[in-house]
Amino acid sequence: MKIRGRYFIKAIRKVVLSLILLFFLLLIPLPAPPPPPPSEANPFVWNQDDYWAYLESRFLNAGEMSSLALADSIHYGLAKAEALLDSCRRVPVEPSSPLLLDIEETIFELCPLVAAQTDQLPALIDLRNRIRQTIKNQSCRWAMESAESRDRLYRLLFGTRTAVEEVILQSDINLAPALMIGANEPSATPAAEILGITVHSGDIFVSRGGAPTSALIARGNDYPGNFSHVALLYVDENSGEAAIVESHIECGVAIASVDKYLHDTKLRILVLRLRADHPAVLADPMLPHKAAGLMLHRAQREHIPYDFEMNFQDSRRLFCSEVASDAYSRMGVNLWMGISNISTAGIRSWLTAFGVEHFITQEPSDLEYDPQLTIVGEWYNPETLYKDHLDNAVIDVMLEGADQGEQLGYDWYKLPIARLLKAYSLVKNLGGGTGPIPEGMNAAAALKNDRFSKRHAAISERLVQLAEDFQLANEYRPPYWELVKLARLAKADCGY
Repeated sequence: MKIRGRYFIKAIRKVVLSLILLFFLLLIPLPAPPPPPPSEANPFVWNQDDYWAYLESRFLNAGEMSSLALADSIHYGLAKAEALLDSCRRVPVEPSSPLLLDIEETIFELCPLVAAQTDQLPALIDLRNRIRQTIKNQSCRWAMESAESRDRLYRLLFGTRTAVEEVILQSDINLAPALMIGANEPSATPAAEILGITVHSGDIFVSRGGAPTSALIARGNDYPGNFSHVALLYVDENSGEAAIVESHIECGVAIASVDKYLHDTKLRILVLRLRADHPAVLADPMLPHKAAGLMLHRAQREHIPYDFEMNFQDSRRLFCSEVASDAYSRMGVNLWMGISNISTAGIRSWLTAFGVEHFITQEPSDLEYDPQLTIVGEWYNPETLYKDHLDNAVIDVMLEGADQGEQLGYDWYKLPIARLLKAYSLVKNLGGGTGPIPEGMNAAAALKNDRFSKRHAAISERLVQLAEDFQLANEYRPPYWELVKLARLAKADCGY
């Protein structure tokens, strides 16, 4: 018995020593990825803090006006914008035209007035949608490789959206429609009805998720935007059944029902459609349907991994934007006429930590500015707009830290467990399943993502408190520029 006991103790020691050795082996870090090369591009910067302060004071002053005087000012602003819009429709307008700057300033200065008397919110939303459609039509003649064209489109499409949303956030959310109808762009492809709008096979859905990484994708771009995900709609010509083809970090390209797609958190969804007068559509009106069908059938035949490198020129792996661009490129249509650039050193460094290697790519937000595509409609939940703005403010401030040299780290002692989970995930992937660590992401990147998400959550929680204090003290919700200031305080309060 004593001999057996000694053998048992020795065996236990061997197991313990082996586990300790394995633990230390799994602690050995992989070589850090090389730093991304510097970019020659320059990100868009508003650089208009004084103007934002003026708009906020305009809102406060409007609250002191009589109802009649304020209504007169709003009607004057709406009439002025209509006249400018009418002028913009009549003749070709270049991006440098003073007329476009007049439209931008008129909307920006009208919004604080409507925020103080919100019964005109529906008229403001309708005006903004028609401006967006007109500018999209004008941009068909612009050179999209030009920074001037990109800047002007961004200011008028993203800027006016943000301005109108500031009004919505100061008003009764019941006044804001959940669906903003866009252009009635004709299409010959099979159709379906989704949330009150007729959509067609080949339409592109650009959405915003609720996760911190969704905010990073939307904002981590030379043109910080509102969207983080792209999906392609296919409608069966016989059954009329609609399917969504999209690529997920967790599992690569997948096919979802409309219900499943909508069940995942979506703070907003933009519907884009290839223009009916596009030469390729004139030659073959069913081209968008064929493009969607190509991607659907490929996803049915094979497993397509997620492309963490964001290399849109390699179709073996696909990130979300590539689901649309690769499908259409096979039909001779190249989307993203204004290709995306991620030039800021801090953002490039953080994305490198997650496995990104290509910084000239196809960002979801930038697809909105492609002149080949018409905006058909936009769904959003007014109740989630505020979360969208809060998340954006936190990410913008975190990225300020990245530009100052802050790195994404992780707890070193968690690496062995993460590597074991990665091995388990690989086994699940081979069986067609998904594990706790996404396919294509290594263990260290997963830990960095976890650290990033927890930091975002902590700052967000503190920001919500500070924003509530601001609202109690001032009797209105903090506009975005105030949220960014509060997010800086929240980040400092959290010790980051």
